Amino acid sequence: MAELDSQPNDNRTAAAASEFPRPDGRLPGDLRPVRFQNHIAPHATGSTLVEWGNTRVICGVTIDEVIPRWMKEQGVPGGWVTAEYSMLPYSTHQRKPREVSRGRQEGRSQEIQRLIGRAMRAAIDLRKLGPRTAWVDCDVLQADGGTRTAAITGSYVALALAVQKLRKEGLLKESPLLAQVAAVSVGVVAGRVVLDLDYPEDSSADVDMNVVMAGESNFVEVQGTGEKGTFDEACLNAMLASAKAGCRSLMEAQRAALGEA
Repeated sequence: MAELDSQPNDNRTAAAASEFPRPDGRLPGDLRPVRFQNHIAPHATGSTLVEWGNTRVICGVTIDEVIPRWMKEQGVPGGWVTAEYSMLPYSTHQRKPREVSRGRQEGRSQEIQRLIGRAMRAAIDLRKLGPRTAWVDCDVLQADGGTRTAAITGSYVALALAVQKLRKEGLLKESPLLAQVAAVSVGVVAGRVVLDLDYPEDSSADVDMNVVMAGESNFVEVQGTGEKGTFDEACLNAMLASAKAGCRSLMEAQRAALGEA
């Protein structure tokens, strides 16, 4: 089990923390504590439970030794990575009915699982993956803000574990992984840029942004919205700088979870 404890350390004064109180006492640039419990789903090729503050998401990767029909028809070489995302009925304060019971998937779930798929495809060389499909399944056990960023960050760990297993079994001669991928939310709450919004902050944010990074300097996707107004270039740059720092810390935690230096 790997854990990133991002609570304010002893060197920070109480006066500094009180300048901008957050619901859980964090400073503006603090992540919530993050930890990974690997191999949570024994039948998956790779899996982890990411606990990020009070948000908990199971991420599992299953390898299917076939490729999508459209790849066969178009003669596209290599493999594919795709994702599914869902929130379990008990993940929120009020029961959330399963989408299958409604007969259709919500637009939000579709958007998030497509984002997860894009993020994981940025992490892997599809040609080196070979003619197989990696299914990434993300199930939210408990939601307190940042479920999509937790799903992406956990999915990379699950995908890397799946690659480790394939290599151990001799199904891959070399690792197809290209770069670590992590994601974090950042926003403007009460006029201040804050990192890693929990639900109370997310629901009251003036600006809300999700940032997905591949490696420590490249962006996969930036989703930013002025919920209650506009934001200028200086604010955008401040949010991106905070998100980059957050993603670097998350990548350290990923490496620790995978037993990598």
